Amino acid sequence: MKKKITILGAGIAGLTTAISLRQKGFDPVVFESTSEIKAIGAGLALAGNAMMGYERLGILKEIIDIGQIVSSLTIYDQKGKLIMKTELTSFIEKYNINNYVVHRAELQKVLLSHIDPDKLFLNKKTIDIEQFGENITIHFADGTAHETKSLIVAEGINSVIRKKLIPDSSPRYSGYTCWRGIINTPDSVLDIKTSNEIWGKGKRFGISHLTNKRIYWFACINATVNNETYKNYTIADIQREFHEFSEPVQSILSHTKNADLIWADIFDLKPNSNFAFDNILFIGDAAHATTPNMGQGACQAIEDAIIIGEELEKESNVSIAFKAFEKRRAKRVNGIVKKSWILGKIGQLDNKFLIKLRDFVFRVMPDSFKEKQVENIYKVDF
Repeated sequence: MKKKITILGAGIAGLTTAISLRQKGFDPVVFESTSEIKAIGAGLALAGNAMMGYERLGILKEIIDIGQIVSSLTIYDQKGKLIMKTELTSFIEKYNINNYVVHRAELQKVLLSHIDPDKLFLNKKTIDIEQFGENITIHFADGTAHETKSLIVAEGINSVIRKKLIPDSSPRYSGYTCWRGIINTPDSVLDIKTSNEIWGKGKRFGISHLTNKRIYWFACINATVNNETYKNYTIADIQREFHEFSEPVQSILSHTKNADLIWADIFDLKPNSNFAFDNILFIGDAAHATTPNMGQGACQAIEDAIIIGEELEKESNVSIAFKAFEKRRAKRVNGIVKKSWILGKIGQLDNKFLIKLRDFVFRVMPDSFKEKQVENIYKVDF
């Protein structure tokens, strides 16, 4: 008889974990807070480490089919002058795996195709849990409850359960807000294998290509948290904010409809090494939400899924397996959270002198240093 395990959250972390555990002989059941899983979302980076995870699960080709290869990462200043370029070709050849950008909704669709529909329950928003010895009772907003002996929490940065078990672990505001969009590629934007960022004064604009001649873009600007003005921005407002940025920024914005804008302040979780609480485990953004500056949020959630599968396969005692997961993951994910936070602060500098210094340092940075940073991402623990 397969051992049952409960997962809260049907995002990238929860679905990938369900696939991983099913392949290890478990019987995972997934509860999702939303009433339906809609085809919305923005672009998502799946670096080599994430692709290695999906290779382990045997679904690599399906992910490749929805992904656009990224062979280099490039940063320009707002006038179009090169600040830094990181080539990924040597790592692609060394590890025999590419880096990709995918549409989040399309990735979710692939993952859902590997989930037993009878094991996925929607409109189950968690409001509380109770623990009685080894038994956990999860209470949902619709008035129902679910009992389990093993719980994996993948319900995101605003996890109700994390707030209860780790009261001092609250989302940390980065200091900048962000708009995102996906459009059909204008003729002026032709390079389909480079992810570009353009850095200005307290502002950044990012461009990545998706399959089917589409572009995913983001625009970040320093702001107070939950700023009402920025919350109501239209494309025209964003064009005004980024009017000094060189092409193709204006061309991309002019091809974006207001209805396609996605806005959100950027948050992470301050590094914390406690993910396991007896027979309850936090993974993904519920455990170690990171700013998107390194493109590693989803990637680390995918690593989580592979590693918890390995630990539960090795150890029948769930509490021991969860602790082993925590020991393997804490240093890795906390290091990425810290680096991503710092990189965001560097990218969002608004002091002219510090900007000039930053750009100079990045331009003279030796390739060996850049390669080491990429190598650290590729070296997965599985």
